[in-house]
Amino acid sequence: MQDAMYADIILPFSLEGLYTYRVPDEMREELGRGMAVIVPFGKRNRYTGLVFSLHNNKPELTVIKEIIEIAATVPCVPGDLLKLWQWLSEYYHCSLGEVMNAAIPSTLLARDAASAFKPKTETTIELAKNFDEEELSDLLDGLQNKPARYRLMISFLDMSSDNNENRIKKVSKSDLIRESKTSYSVLNKIVEAGILKETKEEVSRFAGGREPGGKFKKLSDYQAEIYDYIRSLFREKNTVLLHGVTSSGKTEIYIHLIDEALKRGEKVLYLLPEIALTTQIINRLRFYFGDLVGIYHSGLNDNEKAEVYKRISGSSSLGEYKILLGVRSSVFLPVNNLGLIIIDEEHDSSYKQYDPAPRYNARDTAIMRAHFSGARVLMGSATPSVESMYNAESGKYGYACLDRRYGNIKMPEIILSDSGEAYRKKAMISHFTPVLIGAIDEALANGQQVVLLRNRRGFAHFIICADCGWTPLCPNCSVNYTYHKKIGRLYCHYCGSWDSLPARCASCSSTNIKLKGFGTEKVEDEISILFPDAKIKRMDYDSTRQKGSVEKIIKDLEEAETDILIGTQMISKGLDIENLTVVGILNIDGMLFYPDFRAHERCFQLASQVSGRAGRRKTRGKVIIQTANPCHPVMKQIISNDYDGMYRSQLEERKEFNYPPFTRLIRIYLKHKDKAVVNGAAEIMAAQLRDMLGKRVLGPEFPPHARIQNMYIKSILLKVEKNKSYNYIRELISRSSSSVRSVKDYSALRIYSDVDPQ
Repeated sequence: MQDAMYADIILPFSLEGLYTYRVPDEMREELGRGMAVIVPFGKRNRYTGLVFSLHNNKPELTVIKEIIEIAATVPCVPGDLLKLWQWLSEYYHCSLGEVMNAAIPSTLLARDAASAFKPKTETTIELAKNFDEEELSDLLDGLQNKPARYRLMISFLDMSSDNNENRIKKVSKSDLIRESKTSYSVLNKIVEAGILKETKEEVSRFAGGREPGGKFKKLSDYQAEIYDYIRSLFREKNTVLLHGVTSSGKTEIYIHLIDEALKRGEKVLYLLPEIALTTQIINRLRFYFGDLVGIYHSGLNDNEKAEVYKRISGSSSLGEYKILLGVRSSVFLPVNNLGLIIIDEEHDSSYKQYDPAPRYNARDTAIMRAHFSGARVLMGSATPSVESMYNAESGKYGYACLDRRYGNIKMPEIILSDSGEAYRKKAMISHFTPVLIGAIDEALANGQQVVLLRNRRGFAHFIICADCGWTPLCPNCSVNYTYHKKIGRLYCHYCGSWDSLPARCASCSSTNIKLKGFGTEKVEDEISILFPDAKIKRMDYDSTRQKGSVEKIIKDLEEAETDILIGTQMISKGLDIENLTVVGILNIDGMLFYPDFRAHERCFQLASQVSGRAGRRKTRGKVIIQTANPCHPVMKQIISNDYDGMYRSQLEERKEFNYPPFTRLIRIYLKHKDKAVVNGAAEIMAAQLRDMLGKRVLGPEFPPHARIQNMYIKSILLKVEKNKSYNYIRELISRSSSSVRSVKDYSALRIYSDVDPQ
């Protein structure tokens, strides 16, 4: 008699630990690690879980429940991906269940049929049997006295003929009815006669039919040299950093490396930080690789995500993707035989997930994914993060540099326009300096396009009573409302609550209510007044909520249907528009003086990236940066494109004050509805950690926004040396957290860690 077999199951809960179930005898041969199963939980509930391990160790439980069935609709998670899940849960202080929720589309884990994945099906029409030409001719002759049926058959033969392959294809039922201008009853008569037959089959939710075969662009001599150098670096290092200035042709190098990987029979994962970036890149990739390219991002609905998940895993009848282009969550997709991961714009903070857990950095996770899969990683950026450049300098990564633009096109001219001086001289035109207005005017007169960056959405930051200083605040958060003119409301960007624009002050009843600050909405409003004949579009979170809106905005820009594009940092990366020659950056000082140790680095990166959108073809671009601090060292580094100067100064400062890359940061958050509970628990936890870690513990302190969604927040920051045992630190945090929550008054407290906060 065989020993009983047990399975440790990952269930989609935030609680740590695995759940052990008995494996029914009839499943012993079939069940494997990484397979999805349906299991009972509690008295009536059923959940889809994942087999993490199989063993013969009977757990010390009174009742051991059995696995109900194998969930055949969920592709098996490969072993290398399960290793990544385990690393994620340990490194980012979260449960395997939380990783599972992030990794697998919700429709594949659904407990009920209503929300489960439903393949899209289509009824197709084909010949009931293989008729020869004579038989088909006789059939058509027999239908001559039935005009509707004859017309339908003629339409079918026209639509189904394939001249290239000399065969008759299947035809969509609805397309056939529409093309033949007949009815379903006419079709049914022909089906009943045994001439045609109906078949229901799964079809893709995505437009397809594009074959690979676009002619590859020949790399310039300089690009070819860097391409060969990267290939040689891959023989020594698994991760290479490509530092290439904007418009240097990094994407063409990526494409040639992708082609090489496909020829080796490998698959490719291509990561981007923003959905907006996928629009132009997907078209370029599909030109070369056709329907081998899939796309994955939060703009897809649950069923579309599930289809991509199944196709990249090779478990779909629709065919297998060989290249997957996506944002940060794509790093979890079950890409088998993964050979290359490309991380474009590797410096971008959008690669970091904040809520919910796991609070991972997709760049670092992708490097670990490659480690477990035996793949190579190419990270690309015009402005690499300080951490990545440090790793390249220290020999951890390979390093290649593209330091000139493709075709030797000049870098854009960058002009600092002193907004402080313009305000003093009362020369400002609304929020724009005369220099910027002049540059826009000149570009429009020459039939060229303009991009304006204002990294804040909405119309006005806040409203204020000019008589008593009253400002309306969100009732759920410690933030003021932002005014959105389009919807005519005051809106909280943290919890979504809103209020009407008040006519009178709630404190003194004055009607002297003023709008303060400006966002993308106000820039759009005022630019349309200053340039009434210009075609103006806005690209921010508010204007891109509808499906397809990002694609539409970029298409209009490409086809010169837009003269001026106004947007947040969404517009700062990836746009490759031939006729775009002028870029304006408004209020860069807000980024420069943001209270964060990365502020100067981020300011340099954003300014350099958006500047790179200008003058990418024949005409040299012009960038106008409005600042009240033109003599600031970072401003000087931006206008001279001095990345090395910025990097060296930041590295020196961070070494002196113990910031990354010299230390690891872990920020611990404590949340509760009662401010006193948060205060008390935070002091206790900080004291416990300080006993063991000393000066490495900073805080506790309230963040800039101390209450969000009715929860008070306090944080403790740990600065830990890289050579300090990470397992020891993680255990310390876990023990301290459990100790605090064991106190009755603090049992409902929410405590979590953000590792490597951005």
